[in-house]
Amino acid sequence: MPGQHVDIRLTASDGYTTHRSYSISSAPGPDRLEVTVQVVTDGEVSPYLVGVAEPGDQFEIRGPLGGWFVRRPADPRPALLIGGGSGVAPLMSMVRAATNPTRLLYSARSPSDALFSADLATAEAAGDGRVAVTRVYTRAAPPGWSGPPRRLDADALAGVAWPREADAVAFVCGPTGFVETVADLLIDLGHDPMNIRTERFGPTGG
Repeated sequence: MPGQHVDIRLTASDGYTTHRSYSISSAPGPDRLEVTVQVVTDGEVSPYLVGVAEPGDQFEIRGPLGGWFVRRPADPRPALLIGGGSGVAPLMSMVRAATNPTRLLYSARSPSDALFSADLATAEAAGDGRVAVTRVYTRAAPPGWSGPPRRLDADALAGVAWPREADAVAFVCGPTGFVETVADLLIDLGHDPMNIRTERFGPTGG
């Protein structure tokens, strides 16, 4: 289901094994599984997956895993997705699988740091109004951007949040401080805490 993750395990020639968890970014389907890997300096898994692995290599995968931070297909409510940095990875699966109205608020340091820019543009351009994307840049904005770079704040969130009567479900993913701040802001805006699902990214050793 959109929002789940997998564990990828690598085994060295001497028998040493290690594994890391990665969010699934592709829509559910039988033919393709896409994960988003951010390289961690001196990490054990991410540098290999990004810089060494080649087409045809095989990995052990456990999953899909997770049952809380998921957007279930049968849920008719609109969704508000809020991602910080690489926290957009599991939200991208929700965007790609969306059948109900979906709003994504994505905070990135700069346009060059933003992930899935082309895919999000395609989702917005579908013309059915199903997906709407709002971007916030915290360090450098693109030319012609309205206003200076800023952190995601109450004003930005209020501009995209669904009205209380919509009974929307919110999914928030990113670094711990980002997630906690956004969750508090959503509650201040009147969102039911039971409708706020959070997932935190933190140091894992890569």
